[in-house]
Amino acid sequence: MYKLTVIVLFMLGFATQAQELNCTVQVNYSMITDANPQVFKTLENSLNDFVNNTRFTNRNFARNERIECSMVFTVTAYSNNGFNTALQVQSLRPVFNSTYASPIFNFNDKDANFSYNEGQNLTYNPNTFDSNLISLVSFYANMIIAFDADTFELKGGTPYYETALSIATVAQSGGFAGWNQQSGNQSRYFLVNDVLSATYEPFRQALYQYHREALDLMADNQKEAKQKTITAIETLGQLYRVRPNAFLTRIFFDAKSDEITAMFSSGPNVTISKLVETLNRISPLNGTKWSKIH
Repeated sequence: MYKLTVIVLFMLGFATQAQELNCTVQVNYSMITDANPQVFKTLENSLNDFVNNTRFTNRNFARNERIECSMVFTVTAYSNNGFNTALQVQSLRPVFNSTYASPIFNFNDKDANFSYNEGQNLTYNPNTFDSNLISLVSFYANMIIAFDADTFELKGGTPYYETALSIATVAQSGGFAGWNQQSGNQSRYFLVNDVLSATYEPFRQALYQYHREALDLMADNQKEAKQKTITAIETLGQLYRVRPNAFLTRIFFDAKSDEITAMFSSGPNVTISKLVETLNRISPLNGTKWSKIH
């Protein structure tokens, strides 16, 4: 009996100490035809091990609470251990009382360039710049955790955004694109700085309203959940009045446009005229999708 108790306690302790992410990392090297493919396979294995076996925060996650996500590196050029890649980062969040997972973060980083030596150790340290590869993956790991936390608690992601900001600030010393203001207004620099800015607070409020107050209600009361979704989108509209065409507004709809279209194209009817007007105003690039809402 004593041994059984020890085993159970050990397993419970292990469960509460599990890493935050359940991440699939892929390295797509189909464009590269003049290099040994083993280096790309080794890189992919190393990244999967790094992301899934590193604790990026002090939070305790049970294994079934790990955040489902993916990182896909598409290699566009490779020479002398230098990789030019585009990095697609996506994450999902479970919806209460359902088997559905909602897309939270869907971002394409076109400046994810780095050097990597086959067999190189990858170690997490947010306070030092060891390589651009480590900084990139660590930055997005913290952003994934932060976005997820913001959907469960209003501004719950703040400490993880702050860690991502610290990583971005330290990484500027490496001289790689994406970490400073000169990298363009849709770079990693502006992604994390904007989300922590008081100016963009409606974005974070909308994240919480949309997921915790709307989607999590969907299984119990679809009509009320739809009404609350409309409220969340109206909150995002407040940001539009201050910052039209804001980067974070695009971030929101890159993840949510298909889901919103599907949500309001079936199920109990609600008044949608104001919703469609708001959507067309704040996200006109998705106008074809909004035209399907009825």
